[in-house]
Amino acid sequence: MKIHFTFIFLLLVAYALGQDAVVFKPNPHRRELKAVKIIGNIKVDGVLDEPEWALATGASDFIQVEPYQGKPSQFVTVVKVIYNQKYLYFGIVCKDPKGKKAIMATDFARDFDYTRHDLVNLAFDTFNDQRNAMVFATNAYGVQRDLLSFDDLYYDIDWDGIWSVRTARSDSGWVAEMAIPWKTLRYPRNKDTLQSWGFNLYRNRRLTNEISAFSPFPRIFSATHMNYAGVLTNLQPPPHATNITVDPYILASQDHYTNFGSTEPPHTSAFKYGGDLKWTITPNAVLDLTANTDFAQADVDQEVNNTSRFNVFFPEKRQFFLENASLFGVQVTMNGDQAGGSMHYQPFNSRTIGLDTSGNPIPIVGGGRFVYRSASTNYGAMAIRQQGYDGAPATNFFVGRFSQNFGSQDRIGGLVTLKEQPGAANIESTLDGFFRIGESNSINAIATQSTTTNTGQRGFAGVVQFFNNTNSHEIWLTESVITKNFDPKMGFISRSDVIATTPGMNFFYRGNLLPFKSFLLAYSPGILPELYYTASTGKFSEADLPVFPIWFNFKDGGFFGYGFESVWQHLTATFSPLNVNIAPGDYKYFNQQIYFSTDPSKMLNTQVTFTAGTYFNGKLISADYKVQFAPVPYVSFQGEFNRNQFEGVGIDNTSKAINLYILQGRFALNPRLQLTGIYQKNALNNSNSYNIRMAWEFSPLSYLYLIYNRGVNTQLTTTPLIAQTEDHLIFKASYLQQF
Repeated sequence: MKIHFTFIFLLLVAYALGQDAVVFKPNPHRRELKAVKIIGNIKVDGVLDEPEWALATGASDFIQVEPYQGKPSQFVTVVKVIYNQKYLYFGIVCKDPKGKKAIMATDFARDFDYTRHDLVNLAFDTFNDQRNAMVFATNAYGVQRDLLSFDDLYYDIDWDGIWSVRTARSDSGWVAEMAIPWKTLRYPRNKDTLQSWGFNLYRNRRLTNEISAFSPFPRIFSATHMNYAGVLTNLQPPPHATNITVDPYILASQDHYTNFGSTEPPHTSAFKYGGDLKWTITPNAVLDLTANTDFAQADVDQEVNNTSRFNVFFPEKRQFFLENASLFGVQVTMNGDQAGGSMHYQPFNSRTIGLDTSGNPIPIVGGGRFVYRSASTNYGAMAIRQQGYDGAPATNFFVGRFSQNFGSQDRIGGLVTLKEQPGAANIESTLDGFFRIGESNSINAIATQSTTTNTGQRGFAGVVQFFNNTNSHEIWLTESVITKNFDPKMGFISRSDVIATTPGMNFFYRGNLLPFKSFLLAYSPGILPELYYTASTGKFSEADLPVFPIWFNFKDGGFFGYGFESVWQHLTATFSPLNVNIAPGDYKYFNQQIYFSTDPSKMLNTQVTFTAGTYFNGKLISADYKVQFAPVPYVSFQGEFNRNQFEGVGIDNTSKAINLYILQGRFALNPRLQLTGIYQKNALNNSNSYNIRMAWEFSPLSYLYLIYNRGVNTQLTTTPLIAQTEDHLIFKASYLQQF
């Protein structure tokens, strides 16, 4: 079977290499936009009425990326740039014949989902290395989205920079006015010399899902693929001065516990303080320090009921660990469209610090991080001290990273992690590389050895992923070897003791034979086979053959897909998904799948995933329904219902349904004052929880929080049943000041 998969893959590669010309190359004559220096200040209010704006010529004539790559945009966008000694200002006029009636937005969440909103997105390559990008985006209501990008491959999506934006909506469209402090940007130290930066801007007119760009790029890439960027010229930023940011906080909490016996006192209260300091030593080097670190305001994890043999990865949500995560976060994983295979390996996962295995916080005493980035060399280190907790000793964590860039977008690097407790240490040593072959082909590779000192246990993990991306298809092959003794205490691995081969291919057809072109964007069938052997024995473990003969992407952003999957499983030990025990043995089963999504930017939108068929020795129907209702952008509700219905499964021929309910709400007076809440009820452990948070950003990145958390967990092993309840009320204030 493995030979069969590889043969198929080689045929696909042979086809793919002949398709490279489908992706156009960067234009050697880069489009330019001139910035104009001014003396006075600009009031950022979304109205470009100051006389200084008339000094800038600006640029328009944007080119489509979607849906008709290379054609002129159907909607006029004008961008102007001016600056003084403190700020770089952008005025962006998004004209629309339908005016504000065409504007679409579903919520006011910072770092909003860019597929659901009208937006403009600015990307800066300040060092002209065509690899690193700083990104600032806004929707038509002035909600902010910002991130850092490296090679259009790794992203610090939750990085928050200090900048401001205001917007105005009218019958002729909408206007965004931005002010980005020079201190937020990092650029070369060329005193009294004009600079030119790589720059791109794209606009999404969400009603028709048209994406148009100042400098066009292939639709398989994003706007952070900076070798396709234009140039922002005539910049004379001020010389770098001291750039230190302090962000202290104070916190007061009240806690109440019911039916915990002697393990928890019924009432507790606490007062704590701490904070972070950031020192931008040079444009390339940044030092971050943290003391008595607190993450009370971080979003809670959404629960997942998992019926597969793969571990579930939960993303990092804590701000200190999110910044510069792209430097330390090398990984091989599945893309958002399921391309790349199910294996996910990440040598360093910051959630191993300050959180237990259930996601509950463990106090962090403090720590620091140093990062250096340049066009050729990147390196950094982070050290954290975690407090002893619930009988576990205090723990020291260290991660070090080095990478060397070469070629246009090639890189080799190394990473080491250390988790140290009294009498024991776990060490991971990693080598990695990323290589682009032409515009369409790439190879991503990671190899790690883990060592645990107190047991002498050593293990190895190696993953290599090949991708061929064009406008007409994507083809991949991921090969993984994870030994039985591999133990990444500071990393994440989706599956252990495995040899995995996961090739696949998705087509994207937009030709003349595509029917209903008024609303269909592409026909995108795919095949995603996966094959697994047990590394320690070399014996067959699992094979999956998902085929999607029907998959249509709609122009409005929705989709419909139908597929079927044959699965072969060889269990050597009892497998217990959702507490259903399945005996060792050989199994073959088959299911059918339906995926459906409406336009995600609509006031009422929904997404459905439905799978039904046999499952080991019985049957399983899994369904996940998501609905969002946003009557106005200021108010948004999201509901999710997940159901797993077992019929005659496992050792006991179990028949039961396990339901998971999630309800979220967001109420915003404006982008800076919001009330959010989430309720989760899971039949798996008979638990329900609430998290309610009011946040006021009274100054850029300075907040007042009022948070209420409630958790109820019924102990099913006691008679009578006992419901343990915990309530937490938290007030937190933080104030960020830049010097």
